[in-house]
Amino acid sequence: MSRWWRSLAIGPRARALVELFRVCPLDDSKNARGLRLLREWLSPEQRAQFDAEGQFDVCGSDTGRRYRIRYGTSANIYEVNEGGRLGAGWCFVPAGGLVAGDVMLAQKIALESSEASALAVANRLPPFRAWDARQSW
Repeated sequence: MSRWWRSLAIGPRARALVELFRVCPLDDSKNARGLRLLREWLSPEQRAQFDAEGQFDVCGSDTGRRYRIRYGTSANIYEVNEGGRLGAGWCFVPAGGLVAGDVMLAQKIALESSEASALAVANRLPPFRAWDARQSW
């Protein structure tokens, strides 16, 4: 079977997500159910962004700040500035061993409905820094 997504200029997380939807679109596993529920709650714009990039943006209910929720279960939320660059990160997750789709949905709802309360319990992370190949280790 062709791996058509390998020719796309998308990151590894997005490729993994595309592969997941290709392999198990009707799968009833916890992961598949969590992703289906998340997709049902996303706006059309968020869903398109999630399908293309494995992440989506939300607007905070109290400050109007934009946040990017990346695929994952922790340390996956970053503020987005007006230029589209990622800034400070945030980490908060619901209690329990939830799959990524369920965690991301809880984060989306928390930021869109009660941003201040969500950030009050969150751990703040250093600003996002993309790995630079020129860095010496």
